Amino acid sequence: MIEPRYAEAAETIRNANALVVTAGAGMGIDSGLPDFRGNQGFWNSYPMYERLGLSFFQAANPEHFDDDPHFGWGFYGHRTNLYRETIPHIGFRMLLDWSKEFDLDYFVATSNVDGQFQKAGYPDDRVLEVHGSIHHLQCTVPCHDNIWANSSAYDIDESTMRSKNVPKCPECQRVARPNILMFSDYSWLSKRSAIQEDNFDNFLQANNNKKIVVIEMGAGSTVPTIRHLSEQLGQRRGATVLRINPREPQIRSPHFSFSGGAVEVLTQIQDLLES
Repeated sequence: MIEPRYAEAAETIRNANALVVTAGAGMGIDSGLPDFRGNQGFWNSYPMYERLGLSFFQAANPEHFDDDPHFGWGFYGHRTNLYRETIPHIGFRMLLDWSKEFDLDYFVATSNVDGQFQKAGYPDDRVLEVHGSIHHLQCTVPCHDNIWANSSAYDIDESTMRSKNVPKCPECQRVARPNILMFSDYSWLSKRSAIQEDNFDNFLQANNNKKIVVIEMGAGSTVPTIRHLSEQLGQRRGATVLRINPREPQIRSPHFSFSGGAVEVLTQIQDLLES
């Protein structure tokens, strides 16, 4: 039996004027992407870093591009290859279909750097990647403020987590890095994300005082950027948040809390929207 709150959530979507999708790292689990929750979760996916005694925060540190770029690109090159190979799960398409079926203006805000929303068919000008994207590069220095597509191939020795090649800046020929906001990062170029933020602000202004449904998926509290954004949006007049999270679904009324994965919960809502 479907719980009443699912029916209420479906009705909220039917009656909305706009949809904001907010997504954290847990959004990718149903696509087969690993969960980095805690050091053990990271080491289960990358046992070499456990042997080296490195946490996710240490492995993802931008200092590696200066000190040992082949090691720095071992992690990010491996991630690039993985994201290129990953097929977005059915939940991505469900949300896009709802926007068309119920004539919802929509926008995506995500802390993920994997480009899965664009891969699933979302236009780039309707996506805000608050931490940047692994599919774009910048100079490590940086010697200029250009950001360009990551078209490099990466051959990773997984026994050492070192990349046999590293991309170079076309201007100064020094090492390039992903255009991602990393931990303890002082050289990230935020220009691309700033343009996306302007697009998002324009979307919110166009939908001011309209009924907005915010569907948050897989956003944890360790790096709570997305959770805070959802809660901030939930304070807007006419906004309702649907928080979907298998471990930390709690959110204050009148918003909705669903304990489960993205596909699991979206499918139950979808069944009600079709009935």
